[in-house]
Amino acid sequence: MIDLYTFKTPNGRKISIALEELGIPYKTHVVDITKGDQFKPEFLAINPNNKIPAIVDHAAPGGTPLAIFESGAILLYLAEKTGTLMPTDPRGKAEVTQWLMFQMGGVGPMLGQLNHFEVYAPTKVPYAIDRFRAESKRILGVLEKHLASRDYLAAHYSIADIATYPWVKAVHGNPKFGDLFQDTPNILQWLHRVGSRPAVQRGMQVP
Repeated sequence: MIDLYTFKTPNGRKISIALEELGIPYKTHVVDITKGDQFKPEFLAINPNNKIPAIVDHAAPGGTPLAIFESGAILLYLAEKTGTLMPTDPRGKAEVTQWLMFQMGGVGPMLGQLNHFEVYAPTKVPYAIDRFRAESKRILGVLEKHLASRDYLAAHYSIADIATYPWVKAVHGNPKFGDLFQDTPNILQWLHRVGSRPAVQRGMQVP
């Protein structure tokens, strides 16, 4: 059994999708970041960085529960533990890992900052909006070109797709950002392909 500490954000949904894909039993604990639950001592004992998601694996190697934070680290752990959604050969593993890091260092931060400054910031800062919109468009351009010759980010469906899908899906679903997807037929096909998976659909509903 795995305890999943999460909220309805793209980063949180990465892990519920992975757990659904892997068929690992888990219990969901909602950490309401809008109410400051992430600063409660019991959660900080699991993730000192006060961010979701985090997991506690009660069936971890070694026999004692293992707490893990950072969504990319959790995905790598789950894939390596189960031998699924990540190739074992060095070349295949490197391909998945590089696209996972592309999401962690680019897709998530840039789309997240764009969403913050465009939608939530109490004061509109044109420089910030223009900067993150331009970088988001560039990053989506990288994905669009890459997906022109393949169905998934790596050779096969993997944790790289799981990590990237909730972020791209969230921005695509916001009318404010519709212009970013005007010339991205490959991304739209990929969104449909990944989003049609039953495990992805279940994971996107957690919590």
